[in-house]
Amino acid sequence: MQPIRALGRLYLVPSPLGVDGHCERYLSCLPPEVRALKRFVVENAKTARQVLRRAGLETALQSLELRELNEHTRESDIPRLLAPLMAGSDVGLLSEAGCPAVADPGAALVRHAHAQGVQVVPLVGPSSILLALMACGLEGQRFAFCGYLPQRSPQREAAIRALEERARRQRETQIFIEAPYRNDRLLDALLSACRADTLLCVAVDLTLATEWIHTGAVSQWREAVRPALAGRPATFLLLSLNGSRREKQP
Repeated sequence: MQPIRALGRLYLVPSPLGVDGHCERYLSCLPPEVRALKRFVVENAKTARQVLRRAGLETALQSLELRELNEHTRESDIPRLLAPLMAGSDVGLLSEAGCPAVADPGAALVRHAHAQGVQVVPLVGPSSILLALMACGLEGQRFAFCGYLPQRSPQREAAIRALEERARRQRETQIFIEAPYRNDRLLDALLSACRADTLLCVAVDLTLATEWIHTGAVSQWREAVRPALAGRPATFLLLSLNGSRREKQP
């Protein structure tokens, strides 16, 4: 009787949020078993090699097996990515930036791994969502990550007002992101659509030398000199503590 082959483990390996030297401390925390990995599932093989080179892996880069999982990956391709795990090999899941499977296509691989009985091992590392929440000073007990808002103007403003109302009713911090080249447009939309007393935080270049985080009322944002956000990874958070638009003023 043939022994049953043990399944591999899927390690969720956080990636630095930028190429700044400050990020080396995250890579230095990788456990020995991750440094010895030979197989990874990544969003982009080229940029993943740059991160893994800095991580000081024991395996030579040219010997690594890197398989891509991104927004173009079909659901039917997931079993192929799981194959090494099913054959007993440990695999690392690496995002482009931050924590794998959080606002990241890697979640599909994690879901399928659980369905097949594969052990999933999350590792400590930077998450722009949680770092921004920690630093914003808004409601930290109740919060929601909303991903990307609509790009087109009417739908975007409607979504912002809906989030503002939800934040007020639930006393819940709303967290969202945008493609870096559209950051300034999103900030303009927020300052136009939100109430003057709504609290807004913008967290830019988290963990990098150019990190900038500021929280203030929308009325203050409208009067302040705003930083250039275009091309810089940013996280936006808002919280409305007062009455809704429909409530009558005394």
